Amino acid sequence: MNCLQNLPGFSVLPLRSFRCNPRKPSFCITTLAISGSTSSAETSGAKAEEEKSEMYSTNMTEAMGAVLTYRHELGMNYNFIRPDLIVGSCLQTPKDVDKLRSIGVKTIFCLQQDSDLEYFSVDIGAIREYAKTFDDIEHLRAEIRDFDAYDLRLRLPAVVSKLYKAINRNGGVTYVHCTAGLGRAPAAALAYMFWVQGYKLTDAVNVLLSKRSCCPKLDAIKNATADILTGMTKRLVTLTWGNHNCTTVEISGLDIGWGQSIPLEFNKEQGSWILKRELPEGRYEYKYIIDGAWTHNKYELFTSPNKDGHVNNYVQVVEDDPDSTSAAIRKRLTGEDPRLTTEERRKIRQFLETCPGDE
Repeated sequence: MNCLQNLPGFSVLPLRSFRCNPRKPSFCITTLAISGSTSSAETSGAKAEEEKSEMYSTNMTEAMGAVLTYRHELGMNYNFIRPDLIVGSCLQTPKDVDKLRSIGVKTIFCLQQDSDLEYFSVDIGAIREYAKTFDDIEHLRAEIRDFDAYDLRLRLPAVVSKLYKAINRNGGVTYVHCTAGLGRAPAAALAYMFWVQGYKLTDAVNVLLSKRSCCPKLDAIKNATADILTGMTKRLVTLTWGNHNCTTVEISGLDIGWGQSIPLEFNKEQGSWILKRELPEGRYEYKYIIDGAWTHNKYELFTSPNKDGHVNNYVQVVEDDPDSTSAAIRKRLTGEDPRLTTEERRKIRQFLETCPGDE
């Protein structure tokens, strides 16, 4: 799991507040847990699970910009968003496969990374192997980095393509989950409803929030939609660190997330460290890591200090021609109430059908 406590002691994640429905929705979260008498060892283990859940919830709240809580120790929880679509938290044991089969699930669609599973000690191998013993359910993985709106945007087209093909192949009920079922899974479900099932995005959001309290990143869905319809184009960006009196220069943030870094190459002729990277349109914040020390480059665009006084660099990738058809499409689809035309839905379906799979 990409936990924020593993990052430097400053808030660098670009937070965007999602306006959740302030009304208390009339939904019922189904929780599947096992109760009974416990030994002291079990009690100690349960306490450790509670502490992990508390830390995860704290990190999730900070990263997502909304107060969110996940209690892993209470077992798998989920909501039917539609009769054929469920959004929920992660499976924890092979027995959870039986529980989902009993409610008609034909596809289990996991968006977690290995690090997410390791954090809560989930044996994904055992779950997948158990699912393979049945011919009426399929377990699939399509990883998206946790707490990372940029990775969500970049991965959504391929992820929803895989989901679309699985639903067409298996039919029945589909269970989409991440770790808590509050960010990545709702976003993937919304994108599917918007791109495939004919919903306006605002209508899909209303349906989702009436069933499950969650905070998907709408900007990621909007930009992913525009990415598909403008040809998944990217533009070359060059970032430079001019001081040669160092041994290593890396960049974190950008499109790879704050839990990872990319090394820059030293150009002897220019006497500078350089990174060339292709990025889709959008704004990307980043920070330099010079010989292990995090800092910003005062010769590149940088943000105002945040509440803790910390500063990030940023780059704004824009369409070369602001009056182009692509620019108009992106402006419309990233607005407050984006709607797809019949022709745009046809193009998206064609993309989903032809997008290469990874499994």
